[in-house]
Amino acid sequence: MTEPRGIVVVGASAGGVEALRAFCGALPADLPGAVCVVLHIPRDGGTALPNILNRSGPLPAAHASDGAALEAGRVYVAPPNRHLLIRDGHLRLSHGPVENGHRPAADPLFRSAARWWGASVLGVVLSGNRDDGAYGLAEVARQGGVGLIQDPAEALYPSMPRHAAAQVPTARTLPVAMMGPALAELLADLPGPAPRDAVEHAALDAEDAMAAMEAVTADEIGGVPAGFGCPSCHGALFEMPAAAGRFRCRVGHAWSAAGLLGELGGTLEGALWMALRSLEEKAALSRRMADSARVRGFQPTAGRYSEAAGEAEAAGKTIRQLIERLGDLSGGVPEDVLQ
Repeated sequence: MTEPRGIVVVGASAGGVEALRAFCGALPADLPGAVCVVLHIPRDGGTALPNILNRSGPLPAAHASDGAALEAGRVYVAPPNRHLLIRDGHLRLSHGPVENGHRPAADPLFRSAARWWGASVLGVVLSGNRDDGAYGLAEVARQGGVGLIQDPAEALYPSMPRHAAAQVPTARTLPVAMMGPALAELLADLPGPAPRDAVEHAALDAEDAMAAMEAVTADEIGGVPAGFGCPSCHGALFEMPAAAGRFRCRVGHAWSAAGLLGELGGTLEGALWMALRSLEEKAALSRRMADSARVRGFQPTAGRYSEAAGEAEAAGKTIRQLIERLGDLSGGVPEDVLQ
């Protein structure tokens, strides 16, 4: 086993399979670092990504296994429904709370790698929606590492690259095909394997502990009540002291401002559809009751039921307009929401 000179951590979401294929295809066969990959996939999603990446480039790819030692020249893929973390020179898999609605998520991987390997971490953000990876890449930069971001003009879904660039202006923006040579050059300049005792930072310690399913709650680490509810569990959210605009609930579900805003938009639409269903059912039942009353000769009663049906249908029309309006607004959270 060859100990890695550094760690390359990669985050991707929508459009990420294409980007990861190109990324792995550009890596040199003698890359002196270990590569850890997070792609957002459903918890019951398939496990074909390692095979896809094996066929795409010279480095062997496999799902990460808990407790495995990092080895240079290998690609470790986060399995479905597990966060991929780094502790010292080893991999850790966790069923910890979702971050920005995802498990696996890029932020926990980036954050844990930066805290243990410092300036020997190279963070890469590829195509995807919303902003997972932006906060983690900022932590990589704070610990002396380097960030590489897929050119948003090239990405199928540019939101993740754009948010990462906004959070880390010093990161390099490159086409994916140029990242392999850039990473090889950066890794060659590193002095050698550099796992270390994790940097001491109480809030970040706690966030990593939450991701690893340890018994830590957000209110215990100085989080300020935010007045919002968690979309994952409906508990109270706390704004994290380590970074403005980041929130966790008591049990650890994490949200950025952009992620929370987007998720609340989806929750609102769901509530509107439920309201529309109830109104349509009320209108249909009222019409049926009106018809029954007419058959029995109760015309005033039939009129009241018909009036109720008309009111429900009018309200339903308003709800439909609101849903349509919400769809018009769903072109995305403004890209500068984190700036």
